[in-house]
Amino acid sequence: MNFLVNEVSSHLNRISNMSTRANQFRLQIAEKGVGSLSLLALLRWALVVIFLWFGGMKFTGYEANGIAPFVVNSPIMSWLNASFGVQGASNVIGVLELSTAAALIAGAFQPVLSALGAAMSAATYLITLTFFLSTPGVAEATAGGFPAISALPGQFLLKDLVLLAASLCLLVASVRSAEPGIDRQ
Repeated sequence: MNFLVNEVSSHLNRISNMSTRANQFRLQIAEKGVGSLSLLALLRWALVVIFLWFGGMKFTGYEANGIAPFVVNSPIMSWLNASFGVQGASNVIGVLELSTAAALIAGAFQPVLSALGAAMSAATYLITLTFFLSTPGVAEATAGGFPAISALPGQFLLKDLVLLAASLCLLVASVRSAEPGIDRQ
């Protein structure tokens, strides 16, 4: 019995030590005094990962062909394909997405850059949510049409709603932290 008690105690101590180490790990965030910093950091760095990964993928033929149906059917974005072709349009979008990631990274140290990155992110997701209206196949005809949506592209696009919300939360926090009277320490 003592063996079991000692083992459980040992495991609990290890868990406690992990928790202490996790609390010591803090992600950099410029927004001070505007709410839960750890939650803002999670939003920022999650967006950074998404923009780095998706932006980098835009330079591949696979991704260029994958986004082409969204771009070509969009009244906002179709000019890109017409002007630059499928791969060129994807490259332009990739540069914008990588620029958004860079602004979000720099924004961890400066609220004004955080606001810029968050605004770029919000603009991205506002545009992709318009694809919900312009891309054929969003409504699932076999399920009676709208509001039933297809897995692809419907549900794929709808998830951008939460990414827009994350971007707007970070944007609001960034703007608030740049206001006079906010302690940035």
